[in-house]
Amino acid sequence: MNFLQKIFSDFSKERRATVIATATAVVLAIFKLIIGIMSGSVALLASAVDSVLDTAISVFNFFAIKKAEEAPNDEFQYGKGKVQAIAGVIEGVIITLSGIYIIVEGIKKIVYDESTTHLGASVWVMLVSIVVTWFLVKYLEKTAKETDNIVIKADALHYKADLLSNGAVLVALFIVWLSGWDVVDAIFGLAIGAYIIYSAYEIIHESILILLDKSLDSEIVSKIGEIISNSPEVRGYHYLKTRTDGTHNFVDFHMVLHPEMTILEAHEIAEDIIEKIVALDKTKGWLINPHFDPHDDEEQNILYFNGKKENE
Repeated sequence: MNFLQKIFSDFSKERRATVIATATAVVLAIFKLIIGIMSGSVALLASAVDSVLDTAISVFNFFAIKKAEEAPNDEFQYGKGKVQAIAGVIEGVIITLSGIYIIVEGIKKIVYDESTTHLGASVWVMLVSIVVTWFLVKYLEKTAKETDNIVIKADALHYKADLLSNGAVLVALFIVWLSGWDVVDAIFGLAIGAYIIYSAYEIIHESILILLDKSLDSEIVSKIGEIISNSPEVRGYHYLKTRTDGTHNFVDFHMVLHPEMTILEAHEIAEDIIEKIVALDKTKGWLINPHFDPHDDEEQNILYFNGKKENE
């Protein structure tokens, strides 16, 4: 086993994905910057700046995932999974800023009527970039599907936006080559910038929902309710609460059992329910806390949550 294989074998799928994304972004950024500066193409230079940002984001994501994978401790008893959601928000903001920069550059080119040169080299760079980015997107989408990781989802979405923007750049360069209308390059640059800003919204939105402890998808919550209800010894359930940190799902619920049931019997029922809930999504870790009640006391639980006592 060589050095790289040894390093990669110690990495999770998520961390391996960020390393591959970083290496790809570095190579593409170098070629795009060189040709972009030589040609004066705003669309190509915008794509180069985006690749530089891709590199920084992928490096940041690597360390975010590394931190999120740390085991819980006395200070962070639920782990640090939400670091990934924080990284998603930061990545979304950076993507938004890159889109704004591209729009500004496009406006400047229109105002100052700058020309585009070295079209042949620019076209070849974009063709190579499209092919490489397509393979990277497919790899990241596969990893995101296997892990359901918010950071890898964000990276896959980001590089998919890059793939589309690279295609737009190629079309812009081709039109400029045929017509000599340099303003087309600037217009495509403006469109790419606007699309990049739009694509960032979904990343920021999903990450913020995780930070705000949004419940799991309604379909999953419904299935959890069915699993609890279908347990023969369970008379009812209430106060079902769910959330995720992107890596782990958290579930709390109260179930009503016979008042004279033993702790051992209640425990066995809970274990059976927990096993069925965990089977709903094996890509995530689960922390499930059942509570045993002799009757439905949901109203009392709500009072406690609101900082009140039953007789107040």
